[in-house]
Amino acid sequence: MGIGNIFAAGGVVMYPLLGFSILAVSLIIERMLFWMQINGRQERVVKEVLSLYKHNNVVSTLDKLKQNTDLPIARIFLAALELEESTPEEFRLALESSACAEIPILKRFQTVFDTIISLAPLLGLLGTVLGLIASFASLGSNGIGGARTLGVTGGISEALVSTASGLVVAIFTLLFANMFRGLHQRQMAFIQEHGGQLELLYRRRYERGEKSYASSR
Repeated sequence: MGIGNIFAAGGVVMYPLLGFSILAVSLIIERMLFWMQINGRQERVVKEVLSLYKHNNVVSTLDKLKQNTDLPIARIFLAALELEESTPEEFRLALESSACAEIPILKRFQTVFDTIISLAPLLGLLGTVLGLIASFASLGSNGIGGARTLGVTGGISEALVSTASGLVVAIFTLLFANMFRGLHQRQMAFIQEHGGQLELLYRRRYERGEKSYASSR
């Protein structure tokens, strides 16, 4: 059975399922490109930034971050480092608030994925019900012989195809949604780890500045 025949056999619910599948594939491609861009560069950029800041090259650190503002962790570091004369506590709060602001970007389309995962099987179930209704309607009709048999088998085919299609769309979307959820969790752990390192470097730098100011007095 060809794809066109399968689509025709699934009944009316195949149209929203097709729309869900196209939407899911489009968003999956967008998210894959997003995560490939981040994971391909961020570790190298963060190491360079921390090394520059550790050696007191603040200007070079800011320039490096500004060159990579498409990375979430670069935007987080930049928001904290651009604060003027901030205390370590203020610096930590700036890191945390900036990280929270990046969460919607990292979890983008997660609600859409969850909606597709929930609705696709329900649409398949709806197709099952409609197919069974068509089968029973054929049994109760006045047709005889082959016509009645054709109506029953057509209704059962609609029920099975729509159910299978709904499950396929939901399972396909669920696999990628879970993968993106795992990437988001690892990204947050990465931000916390290296944000803590930057905070420690800033605290040491701040304390050295305080000691130098006290000794000069």
